[in-house]
Amino acid sequence: MDCTDISTLELLKSYDAILEELRKRDIVRTSNPPAGGYAEYLAAKALGLDLENNSNAGYDAKDKENNKYEIKARRVTQHNKSRRLSAIRNIENCHFDFLIGILFSSDFSVFKAALIPRSVVVEKCRFSDHTNSSIFILNDSIWECEGVEDITTVLQEAQVSV
Repeated sequence: MDCTDISTLELLKSYDAILEELRKRDIVRTSNPPAGGYAEYLAAKALGLDLENNSNAGYDAKDKENNKYEIKARRVTQHNKSRRLSAIRNIENCHFDFLIGILFSSDFSVFKAALIPRSVVVEKCRFSDHTNSSIFILNDSIWECEGVEDITTVLQEAQVSV
């Protein structure tokens, strides 16, 4: 899509309209940038999870066995190749059993995703005094950790059917 002839204000209005439409379709649940909400939607759809309320602290979804899942995503672009997921708060309180980490390409297609046991997250994250949270980077080495499941294909298949 060539946007060079569209004014800045029109681009921002289009972005707002797109977010509103995604919200109406229940793809995203907030007005935040869409990667996180889209990740939650895809993970729930692909893995048969029930999403919790937005205000729930510590996890985003549950499965039929009552396992709790924290869902985090990162959109990797040519301008920002970081795989650092958003802050994990109060990790010591054991709010979740598994972390679902999803990496999106710049066009929001899933290029890598993992189901990660909480023990691996605790082992691999570091605490940041600055943000008062744990920081977890979804490097390729995570897929080699014991107990980590590659769920890339499952999420890619869910993405095609949306």
